[in-house]
Amino acid sequence: MSYIEKINTNGKGIMEKVREAHRKEYGVEPDVIAVAPGRFHLAGEHTWFFKDKTLSMAVNLPVYVSASLREDTSFKFYFVQLEDEKHTNLSSLKLKKEDKWANSIKSILYGFYSGGFELKGIDFTIYSEILPSAGFGITTAVKVASCWAIRELCGLKCSQDQILQVIERANKNFLGTANHSADSFAAIFSKENNLVLTDYAKKSCELVPFNFKEKTVLLTDALVPRIVTWNEDSLMQPENVLLLGELKERKANVSGGWQYEEDKAEVNEVLSVVSEDTKRRLLCVMNEHKCVLDCVNAIQKYDFSSFARSVNRSHQNMRDYDISCPEIDWILKRVHELDENLDDLRNPVNCGRITGKGFGRGIYTILRNSDVGKYKEKLEEYEKIFGFSPKCYSVKPANGVRLI
Repeated sequence: MSYIEKINTNGKGIMEKVREAHRKEYGVEPDVIAVAPGRFHLAGEHTWFFKDKTLSMAVNLPVYVSASLREDTSFKFYFVQLEDEKHTNLSSLKLKKEDKWANSIKSILYGFYSGGFELKGIDFTIYSEILPSAGFGITTAVKVASCWAIRELCGLKCSQDQILQVIERANKNFLGTANHSADSFAAIFSKENNLVLTDYAKKSCELVPFNFKEKTVLLTDALVPRIVTWNEDSLMQPENVLLLGELKERKANVSGGWQYEEDKAEVNEVLSVVSEDTKRRLLCVMNEHKCVLDCVNAIQKYDFSSFARSVNRSHQNMRDYDISCPEIDWILKRVHELDENLDDLRNPVNCGRITGKGFGRGIYTILRNSDVGKYKEKLEEYEKIFGFSPKCYSVKPANGVRLI
């Protein structure tokens, strides 16, 4: 069995599959097709509530949304790989547990409609070789590609800022979830050979060139069953935001213009009013922000060793934050063992980290090209030991959403 799978990104071949699926389901050619990339977060995905930063990579795991206008005001949805279909209309546009993946598109319809935009009936087809359960940004890609398709089909005069507001209403008001700007920014603004750095304090993002040519980026779905971790929302309280706010200091020479206080005495004094458990996790938030800054700084200097140290430190930080599990830790330990000199922690040539908000079963690894085969062998060991059959994808930074 091959553990390193390649996604079909042959535009001409996959486009015909998308068109054929739409024709087969609805009996008509799609009027428009939009494609958006999958993504993963390298660091910082758990610290958005404190208006910190998230470093993300949009990747060539494309999600296609084809759409055609209907003669009535209904909406129909079909997910090719799931062989599942759903339907609704504006008068019954509600969140339903049984609709699962279709709720993503329904939320975007709500986002437009609640913003005063006039919609028409539409048939949608979703085509993605990676399912939403993998946690690689597929759900966000469905939302963003749907936005582009709906705007084009219905002839909506809707700016990019308004699109972001549509997505925010979709997340907060329809789905009842937090609006993670880093998810949307990566799907919309990404470019080939770049990472996306989201600054939640400024509600903006910037591109960070990423070009370690001698490395291969792999996304692994460890297929670990979802586990119950501690209630992360318990940390996300206004009083904790105020405490960390006291520990932010302006620094003109760092990205975003600030960093957390590094004087341990000052930090301990400010955090002395909370429990030891809360203090430990707030320190993880602070450490994670530093990991993001260090990653960006190392990338800009083309210093892979420093970058890899920051990534590995970020995973250790996630373990301290109580977000990981033995199976994922086992895989990442094997990644570290691929380095020839295991005692030289200053100059790693490979790195990896858990990825995914909450408890994610995904792992990203950035390896020397010559170590990819050895990593595949480690995944074979993983399956024999733990009984889960991992899926692994070779990826690279991709362009953001577009019509094709």
